[in-house]
Amino acid sequence: MRNGRRVGVLAVVGGALALGYWRGLPLLKLYGPGIVAEWRDPIGPNHPITWEQGPAAPQAPPGQRPPNVVVILADDLGANDLTYAGGGVANGAVPTPNIDSIAREGVTLEAGYAANATCAPSRAAIMTGRTPTRFGFEFTPAPKAFMRLVAGLGTSSLHPTRYFADREKDVPSMDLEGLPPGEITVAELLKDRGYHTVMLGKWHLGEAPPMRPGAQGFDEFLGFLAGAAMYLPKDDPASVGVIQDFDPIDPFLWANLRSSVRQNTGERFRPGAYMTDYLADEAVKAIDANRNRPFFLYLAFNAPHTPLQALRSDYDALPQIGHRPLRVYAAMIRALDRGVGRVLEALRANGLERDTLVIFTSDNGGAHYIGLPDINRPYRGWKMTFFEGGVRTPFFVKWPATLPQGARYEQPVGHVDIFATAAGAAGAPLPTDRPMDGVNLIPFLTGEAQGAPHAALFWRSGHYEGVRAGDWKLQVSERPLKTWLFDLAQDPTEKTNVAEAHPEKVAELRALLSAHHAETVMPAWPALIEGPITIDHPLGVPDGPDDEYVYWAN
Repeated sequence: MRNGRRVGVLAVVGGALALGYWRGLPLLKLYGPGIVAEWRDPIGPNHPITWEQGPAAPQAPPGQRPPNVVVILADDLGANDLTYAGGGVANGAVPTPNIDSIAREGVTLEAGYAANATCAPSRAAIMTGRTPTRFGFEFTPAPKAFMRLVAGLGTSSLHPTRYFADREKDVPSMDLEGLPPGEITVAELLKDRGYHTVMLGKWHLGEAPPMRPGAQGFDEFLGFLAGAAMYLPKDDPASVGVIQDFDPIDPFLWANLRSSVRQNTGERFRPGAYMTDYLADEAVKAIDANRNRPFFLYLAFNAPHTPLQALRSDYDALPQIGHRPLRVYAAMIRALDRGVGRVLEALRANGLERDTLVIFTSDNGGAHYIGLPDINRPYRGWKMTFFEGGVRTPFFVKWPATLPQGARYEQPVGHVDIFATAAGAAGAPLPTDRPMDGVNLIPFLTGEAQGAPHAALFWRSGHYEGVRAGDWKLQVSERPLKTWLFDLAQDPTEKTNVAEAHPEKVAELRALLSAHHAETVMPAWPALIEGPITIDHPLGVPDGPDDEYVYWAN
């Protein structure tokens, strides 16, 4: 079978050589990474998954065993993609009742922040409870060849993409760009407390064996190691897709990504369904297998991250949406909500709902490169900016046995708190051999603890950084050389920059940034590229000379 597949790969190579060029780029160069990956790591046919079975009977009566912990992570979900607060995709055309129910039956963290404005550093913070710059995880892993390709296809004539070729010598191979093995993950912490630990979906924290989920505390893993995957094979008649030609990355994804997963350290194989449904269905099976023992389930969907690819049945269910990319995106949100609903129903069906801590959030805000203007409303900015649209994410916590129902918590909290909150629920002490940035939110959400969990929250990506302290938020950038200051109590959507009017507040927050810098380390690998991100309109809309922008380093 492997030889047969490699013959097929050679045929693809020949076809790419014959096709010519795309946007001035040889198609072999465009398709090459996927071809090489399939040569080195062929994709086998689908096969059923057998999850490790827990005890045949409960180990303790209900309420007397440690609570289960379920963390559900969406990928690039916009602040306006859910209907819990009156919003929703296409003016609410896609209800999200299942995700909304976590907020309705639990606590909405109104000022819930991602640890970074891109996915991998945020995931590193979720896993460790530490600001990722503390251990050098400042940038998202990406192959050098991919970064060179993106730099050569920059789209803004006003603000050209910057590429730092001299830094390539300091960048390791991408499989070594990941979570340092010396970090303590929440999976390791809970495993030491007797939890069975399961991860499904997108990892993106390193592909070398010491950095994979099984080496970072997970008993079982089903998913993919890279930062994205196709939801179905590109030519599957059950799918509907959109390639955004104005985005230089999107054709590369369609050319090179595959619909594949792996179990534990095994070889890649085809999932048995549309990726979002497949991950949810397997999560249900994992819950069933572990219903009689404490478990930690980390379910990291790749939806609605590009490529924009939906199930045709979900697409056909939304004929009222006339704009094709928006309709595909909306169909992906529909599938995401359905998947979350299946997981919640599995907890109910197994009698586990009351004694399970469920946390739902997104790794960062919605991306400008999908070309949809409303996904982060009412906030400005996108993924790859520290404006609210980039880092303020849907964030809900539900634990019926302990937390109030339908409550709203206003103080700023972040991804770093997931580790400490899970540890608190499990009765696990936090590590004492390193600074921990996360706080156990449970006492704050029940009213036992007063005040704010954090004096400040910090973000950094190269020359661009931000801090929120109380209601004040500062962003500073070297490219462009600019300072933004916002009073979020008066201006929650960051419309009015008051930096010139409050120099004393700028100085105070800059001092916080400097003090935080002293506690962080140099990036484990440098940024190779800086690309312009316009704050107030998505990619696909021409930049104007007066548009605000920032260069995002990665």
